[in-house]
Amino acid sequence: MELHQLEAFSAVMSAGSVTGAARLLGRSQPGVSRMIQDLEQEIEYPLFDRKGPRVTPTERAFLLYAEVERMLVSLERIRASALAIGRNEAPPLRIAATPALAAALVPRAIARTGIDAAAHETQLRSASAEQVVQALLSRSVDVGIATLPLDHAALDLHYLIEAPCVAVVSEDDPLADATVISLHDLAARKIATVANRYRLRRRIDAAFDAAGLASTVAFESNASLNAVMAAQAKLAVAVVDPATAFGTPVQGVVVRPVDVNIPFYYGVVTASGKAVTPAIDALITAIDLVSQELLPGVVRHQAAQHDALLSSPARHDAANSKRAIRKTTGATT
Repeated sequence: MELHQLEAFSAVMSAGSVTGAARLLGRSQPGVSRMIQDLEQEIEYPLFDRKGPRVTPTERAFLLYAEVERMLVSLERIRASALAIGRNEAPPLRIAATPALAAALVPRAIARTGIDAAAHETQLRSASAEQVVQALLSRSVDVGIATLPLDHAALDLHYLIEAPCVAVVSEDDPLADATVISLHDLAARKIATVANRYRLRRRIDAAFDAAGLASTVAFESNASLNAVMAAQAKLAVAVVDPATAFGTPVQGVVVRPVDVNIPFYYGVVTASGKAVTPAIDALITAIDLVSQELLPGVVRHQAAQHDALLSSPARHDAANSKRAIRKTTGATT
C-alpha cells in the first residue's frame, strides 16, 4: 500500500469524482484511476461503485476513509514538525476541544498566554468529547478541553470547571422579559438543545425528571450553537451550555438564567507521561482564567472531584444557582 494510492483515494472521496481528484492532485485522470485500481487490488475489495465517469463510495470506503484521513493528517503534522525542528522553531501547540469550548474559550485563552504568536504555530481542532480523548491518547494533540466524563487512566486531568446552563430566547419572545426563566416555563415550550445523551443532555433531561416535568425537544444538534440559532429563528427556546451563550454572541437573542441549576462540566486534560512545556502550561492556566471571567456562576474543582460531580447529574446547588442568577440577570448576547 503506497502513500500516493492513499492520497488518490482521499482526493476522490473529497472531490466526489476521479476527474475532480485529478485536478486536486495535479495528476492525470487515468493516473488517478490506476492508483485507485491498484489499491483495490491490494486490499481485495472495491472502494467505489462505477457508473460511467461517476463513482459512488462503498460502505467500506467510508470506513477506510476515516483511517486514511487520520494517517494523512498525522503525516502532515510530522512534516510540519520536522521543518520546524530544522529551522530551530518551537513545535506547534496542538489543541483539541469540543465545538463550544473551542470557539468560546481557546482563542481567548491563547491571547491571554502571552506566548509569541510568531514563534508558535497553533493548531485547533473541534471534535466531539470522545474524539478529543482519542486525539490525546494517540498523541496527535497536546491539550484537550472537553465535557465530562473524562476519566481515563492514560490522561492527566488538570482541573474541572462547572457553570450553570442557561436559556436562550429570541429577543421578542415573551420569555425575554423575565429575569429568570423557570423550568415550568420551559416545559411548556418547544426546546432546542444538544443531542449527546451521555454528557450534558443527560443532566438537562435529569433536571426535568427531578421536577416531575416533561420536556418537548423539537430541535436537537451535536453543537449548542445550532440550538442558539434555532432560538434566533424562533423555532424553540434553547437550553445550552454557558460557554456557547456567552462566548459566541448571536444577535437577536437574549440569555437568561434558569431557576434550577443544570451544571455544565468540562475539564482540561493532557496525555499522561507527556512533558508539559511552558506553552502548554500557560494555556492550561489561561483557560481557567478565561472561564472565570466569561461564565456566570463558575466554580473551579480539583480533578479528584470528577466522579463525585458526576454521581448526581441533577444536583441542585442552591448557592450556585442564586449566584448564577445574580450574575446573569439582564445579560444579553
